[in-house]
Amino acid sequence: MEKTLVLIKPDAFEAHHVGDIIKMYEGIGLRIAAMKLLQMDERLASIHYAEHIGRPYYEPLVSFMTSGPIVAMVLMGEDAIHRVRELHGKTNPAEAADGTIRKLYATDGRKNAVHASDSPESANREIHIFFNETEIYD
Repeated sequence: MEKTLVLIKPDAFEAHHVGDIIKMYEGIGLRIAAMKLLQMDERLASIHYAEHIGRPYYEPLVSFMTSGPIVAMVLMGEDAIHRVRELHGKTNPAEAADGTIRKLYATDGRKNAVHASDSPESANREIHIFFNETEIYD
């Protein structure tokens, strides 16, 4: 069973889409192995987005991600990373396929409702930024 990290971003939280988004993950057969509500601070953002430090979009990204609550989750299931990214759709909601989370709930390329790990290596690193082993139920 593969695991992946998902973040429901401040824009989706503020718009009251958390329940609908979680239902979509469960609807494709993924299981929630961990979940918490938190507010990302600059320190946590700098760890999570370490590879983006120094890029022109880093400061606006951190400002957005620290602007309100997020829901962090570990989802698990067969081929979870690929399936979640497919369900999310393209980063730009205008290019996302109908029925994807970003087509339904994102407003632009930054306020795009959700984040997901892009590889098993990223998933392992990202999961452990937000959760310790005792918080993950598999």
